[in-house]
Amino acid sequence: MPGAYALTGKRVWVAGHRGMVGGAIVRRLATEGCTILTATRRELDLTRQADVEVWMRAHKPEAIFLAAAVVGGIVANDTRPAEFLTENLQIQTNIIKGAHDIGAEKLLFLGSSCIYPRLAPQPMNEDVLLTGPLEPTNQWYAIAKIAGLKQCQAYRRAYGRDFISVMPTNLYGPGDNFDLTSSHVLPALMAKAHEAKLTGKASLTLWGTGTPRREFLHVDDLADACVFLLKTYSDENLVNIGVGEDVTIRELAEIIADVVGFKGSFAFDTSKPDGTPRKLLDVGRLNRLGWKAKTGLREGIAATYDWYRKNVATAAE
Repeated sequence: MPGAYALTGKRVWVAGHRGMVGGAIVRRLATEGCTILTATRRELDLTRQADVEVWMRAHKPEAIFLAAAVVGGIVANDTRPAEFLTENLQIQTNIIKGAHDIGAEKLLFLGSSCIYPRLAPQPMNEDVLLTGPLEPTNQWYAIAKIAGLKQCQAYRRAYGRDFISVMPTNLYGPGDNFDLTSSHVLPALMAKAHEAKLTGKASLTLWGTGTPRREFLHVDDLADACVFLLKTYSDENLVNIGVGEDVTIRELAEIIADVVGFKGSFAFDTSKPDGTPRKLLDVGRLNRLGWKAKTGLREGIAATYDWYRKNVATAAE
């Protein structure tokens, strides 16, 4: 059900503005004529309910982008299950309930495509949620995110709150995490390929078999879709945000290697997990609402690598 919402002149809180997604949303909001509210971790611990309540009552955000979360790749999810489950539940519960308590006009909750069943039919539409077992390596994060979207639905049903939920696919772009122990596959491969090029390595080792298929969306496209949906969408049904196309991990590595300038070969460490065999979103609902991704994968990777070299890479070239 569409519903027009104007951001002009509104107080808009981007929770999680220091992260990749939150930072992109802040950049996108710069042209909306709104007052952007932010709070650093030092200023506000989102896991502390009383602190969140005090901050929200003081700043009175009228619209909220809930992008704050504890995130990471397979290793981080698998080795820090309590943190990924508990802290994400705390953050989103505190903000969603707080938004209700202060009478916020609109809230957009950012989930993740990992909430869908591990072996869901591909591409995955929004209706496959809770129809099968989750991927074991990220089930803790997925369960927290499922709870968040259900909270948004519950407050809409119980109190008529205009809270909506979106499910982004795999993201990349400026502000990504390039730490090899906690990052996702695209930034990890970029950092590995950059290091391999500089050190003259003949081979680059990839986790798993290289055959899983993944979809990748540039974070600035995600931010644009989020602003679009906050302004035009009002319904309890979640909305997938993606590009509708995927590549194998090997194909992704080849694109990254070409962009970075790594000329060596690839090896595959099959002792490491592949994760979900395929994860592609059905973006038909979003496309019918009037939005489509604009950034091509190679174009986006090239722009991200340029940002990485200027802001993260420390080795001299």
